[in-house]
Amino acid sequence: MNAPGNSAPLATRIIVTGGTFDKHYDAIKGELTFKNSHLPQILEQARITIPVEIVINQLIDSLHMTDEHRQNVLAACRHAPEEHIVVIHGTDTMAETARVVGAAGLAKTVVFTGAMIPYSVAGSDALFNLGFAMAQAQAQPPGTYVAMNARIFAWDAVKKNKGDGVFEAV
Repeated sequence: MNAPGNSAPLATRIIVTGGTFDKHYDAIKGELTFKNSHLPQILEQARITIPVEIVINQLIDSLHMTDEHRQNVLAACRHAPEEHIVVIHGTDTMAETARVVGAAGLAKTVVFTGAMIPYSVAGSDALFNLGFAMAQAQAQPPGTYVAMNARIFAWDAVKKNKGDGVFEAV
């Protein structure tokens, strides 16, 4: 791990799975859909200067995630050369996928994050959540975490409170 002020930044891999974070409004269909990831624009806007590798794992709503999709996320984390990983994930089943990755006991820091409001919509929490997750990926010891609502949670002690629209400790 680099000490503050060290000139060698930690490389971080961002694994994109979809979720509200990357949805955009399709005026023809009249619904939120996926076109491509907004991550390049978000990283530029956030002025993130550490080396980042973006990998599109899938672009789906997390409500449509299956065990096979979760295994694909685990494989992407396992095979990533970077030790610091941020997974962009839909919030509805983020904790479930984090449990799959966390139970694998990877010797990496994997931080899941997402958004309640798409990046492409005014008032989105995507930019903040990504910045917070990127910082946590560098600051936390190896393990799997969920970073939402300016809080960091262990993979086995978090749930989404769907009534309040926030993540909380179990």
